[in-house]
Amino acid sequence: MNKHFYNDALEDFPKNITDCVDSPCFLISEDAIKRNLKTLSYVKEKTGAKILLALKAFAMHSTFPIIRQYLDGVCASGPIEARLGYEKFGKEVHTFAVAYSDEDIKRVIKYSNAVIFNSSGQLKRYGRFALDKDKKLEIGLRVNPGHSEVKTKLYNTTLPGSRLGVLPEDIVEEDLELVDGLHFHALCEQNAESLVVVLKEFEKRYGKYIKGMKWVNFGGGHHITRQDYNIELLIRTVNDFKRKYEVQVHLEPGEAVALNAGVLVSTVLDIKKNKKNIAILDTSAEAHMPDVLAQPYRPNIIGAGKPGEQDYTYRLGGLTCLAGDVIGDYSFPNELKIGDRLVFLDMAHYSMVKTTMFNGVKHPSIALYSKESGRVKVVRRFGYEDYVNRL
Repeated sequence: MNKHFYNDALEDFPKNITDCVDSPCFLISEDAIKRNLKTLSYVKEKTGAKILLALKAFAMHSTFPIIRQYLDGVCASGPIEARLGYEKFGKEVHTFAVAYSDEDIKRVIKYSNAVIFNSSGQLKRYGRFALDKDKKLEIGLRVNPGHSEVKTKLYNTTLPGSRLGVLPEDIVEEDLELVDGLHFHALCEQNAESLVVVLKEFEKRYGKYIKGMKWVNFGGGHHITRQDYNIELLIRTVNDFKRKYEVQVHLEPGEAVALNAGVLVSTVLDIKKNKKNIAILDTSAEAHMPDVLAQPYRPNIIGAGKPGEQDYTYRLGGLTCLAGDVIGDYSFPNELKIGDRLVFLDMAHYSMVKTTMFNGVKHPSIALYSKESGRVKVVRRFGYEDYVNRL
């Protein structure tokens, strides 16, 4: 029997489940998703805000029948995500893209209830065209609040030179005749206190344009389902804003829908030594967990600690030829052996949507588990045809 590592983070799964799934495999808990959705539903109930699933974070459409019972629709980042939302989710689709081509805008209009533009130029070019194609379509304009408390530059949308959002000095008031709502997005994995600060800056810059709008979209990055999130502050903030400006408020959580709802199961393929112990896994930071290298961040592993914290420390390496395909250094209570399975936590969001098939390494399967059924449902396995058809 291979050695496995567990703690309370796997409370939604039976303890033998890693023996029952492919490796590598994204294993998602239907129960955890429902738990997150109930929290989001509570916010909806107390505020009347529209809450949309951000497909850029979580687009596992086999879970959409569950999610659409709680949320109002999806937000998309272009025509492909918009079509996915239209065909698989079946409720509202709000689409924002940094820029649209002539072909993109036609497709986006076909699948969307609201289209949000990133510049005055795009609004002028396509706003009237969009409304001529669909009189019921709502038009939004993304603005830049000029302040964010996000520390990682890669995720800060308000830094000088940002591509994202219109500055107040670039707004031409007559162009706003086409606009139903304003959109801003300046959070990333943050609590309601950060929203309060950003919202004040947004109001300073764009307050005179808010009244007369149908809605304001507060964007994503709200970590609403995190255990320490200040939900009551969020509710007060949304309700105060709605009363002040007499507008609808939209929220676009992605990560909050799937937070702590999935794991990535992997297997040790080889053990070697070069100054330190190295374990080679059947998964990859480069191909399967790209944010590990891009941010960077350190994913948690069941039963593992920081280097030197427990008796045996290993550098965990990925399977691609990239020299830097390293997940990190971790310590374990026992020596790792070939065949041991390691379980990476919180891998449902921003993992499946970002995976690649670099080097043709085995792509993780996708599986769904629910306590009610008591079984693992394999949603998708990937193979040679998936790789070759991409190229």
